[in-house]
Amino acid sequence: MTEESAHGGERPGEPRSTAAIRADGGDESVVRRDRFSGGPARSFLSSLAADERIFEADIEVDRAHVVMLAEQGIVEDDVAGQILTALDAIEVDGHGSLPDGEDVHEAIETAVIERIGAEGGKMHTARSRNDEVAACIRYRLREDVLEAVETTLALREALLEVAEAHTETIMPGYTHLQPAQPTTVAHWAAAYEGAVRRDTKRLLEAYGRINESPLGGAAFAGTTFDIDRERTAELLGFDKLVENSMDASSSRDFLLETVQALSTHATTLSGLAEDVIIFANRGFVDLADDYSSTSSIMPQKKNPDTLELVRAVAGDAAGATQGLTTTLKGLPRAYNRDLQRATTHAWETVDAVTEASEVAAGAVATADWNEDELAAEAGAGFSTATGVADLLAANGLPFRTAHELVAHAAENGGGYDALEDAARDVLGEPLESLADPGAVEDALDPVESVASRDSHGGPAPEAVAEQLEGAREALSADRETLESTSESLEAAHDALREEVNDYV
Repeated sequence: MTEESAHGGERPGEPRSTAAIRADGGDESVVRRDRFSGGPARSFLSSLAADERIFEADIEVDRAHVVMLAEQGIVEDDVAGQILTALDAIEVDGHGSLPDGEDVHEAIETAVIERIGAEGGKMHTARSRNDEVAACIRYRLREDVLEAVETTLALREALLEVAEAHTETIMPGYTHLQPAQPTTVAHWAAAYEGAVRRDTKRLLEAYGRINESPLGGAAFAGTTFDIDRERTAELLGFDKLVENSMDASSSRDFLLETVQALSTHATTLSGLAEDVIIFANRGFVDLADDYSSTSSIMPQKKNPDTLELVRAVAGDAAGATQGLTTTLKGLPRAYNRDLQRATTHAWETVDAVTEASEVAAGAVATADWNEDELAAEAGAGFSTATGVADLLAANGLPFRTAHELVAHAAENGGGYDALEDAARDVLGEPLESLADPGAVEDALDPVESVASRDSHGGPAPEAVAEQLEGAREALSADRETLESTSESLEAAHDALREEVNDYV
C-alpha cells in the first residue's frame, strides 16, 4: 500500500525505461528503481501478505481504471485488451502466484508486465498507488460492512422471535444487579433489539461514507490526463466521489468511523452476553450445547464459553478504535506510510465483531427460557415496591411520603402485612384508608405489576406488542436497504465485466 507518482512517469505511447520494466527474476523491481528494490528493510516495508485481503478488489479497480483510460483515448484499445486479459489470468492464478513486491498493487502490475511486456505499464497511467489503495480498501470494506449489517439483522430477528414468544413470561428486572422491578423476557429482548437496531443504522451510515470513490486523486494533487472520475466510480459501484484529490488519497476517517461503529456494536453484544451469562448462572435460561462447553475435569459443568468470547470482543474492538485513532491523529496531509498500518485495525475488527454478532444471534435463537424459575424470582427482593408506591401516590399521597412508607415496609420484608404496619408507623392510619386492599394485593403481584405498566415502551404485553410491531417494520426496512445495496454492487460488478469483455 505504498506511494507512487500520478502516472508512473510516462505519457501515453511512451514505454518505460528498461530498468523500470525488467522482470527477469533479478533484484530490480518493475515499479521501483534498482536503488529502492532491495535491502534489509524491504520485508518491513512490504504489505504483500496482508494485501491478500484486497487482491480481488485491486483487480476490479485495475479493470475499471483501464476501461476508463481506453474510453478516454489515453490507452489504445488493443493495449487495454491485453492488460485486461492479463488481469483475468492473474485473478485465476490467485494472490499466491504474484511475484514479490512491496504491495499487491506493485505485484499485480509486475505480473501484467511479465505477461505482456512494457505496454503493461500503461495500466498505471493517470493514477498513484495512493488513490489506488484507498479505492481498494473502500471496495473491500464496503462488502465486509454489509456482511456485518447482515449479522445485526439476524440478531434482531432472533431477539424479536424470543420477544414474540415471551410477551407474558415474567422475569425479574435489575438495576445495579439488584432486584428492581418485575418485567418480561419480551421487554428485555426488545430492549436489546432497539440497541442493535441503532448499531445497524450506524453501520449503514458508515457504509454511505465508505462508498465514495477516491480514484483520480492520484498521489494527492490530481493528474494532467483527461480522466473521467465519475466513470470509474460508476464502474465500481461507488455512489459518488471524494471530491478533493488530496482528501481522496490521504483520508482514512471512513476507517475510523467504521471501527467506531463496530466497537459500539461490540459493546452492545458484550452487554447482551453478560446478561445471558448471568441468567444462565441463575437458572433462568439454558444455552444450547452448540453454544456451550464443559470442563476437562468437572463433568457436571456447562459453561457459556461462546458468550464469554463475545463479551471479550468488545475489548478488542475498543483497542482497535484507540489504536487507529492514535495512528491517524498526528498525520499531516497528504499520504504517509503510517496508513499502511491503519487498515489492519479495520480488518481485524470487522472480522471479529461480525463473527461475534453471528454467534450471539445463534445463542439467543437456540436458548431455552425457564419460565417457572423466572416467575418464581420475579417478585424477589420486594421488586413490586415501586408499583405499591405508585398506587398510593395515585390515591393522593405525595410520592415522597409513599416512597418512605414503602421503604419502611421493605425493611421489614415487604408484603401486605409489612405495608399495613408501615402505614400505621409512618402515617398513624391503616393501609386501607390509603388504598383499596384488593388494589394493593394486585400491585404486589408481579404479573399484575407488569400489566399495570402499560406506558409507551413499558413491559405490559400490550405495550410490548406495539414495540414489536415497530421493530418488525424497522427490520423489514433495513433488510430492503441491505438487499438493494447488495444488488446495486452486484449490478456494477456485472456491468464492469461486460465492459471488460468488449476488450478481451
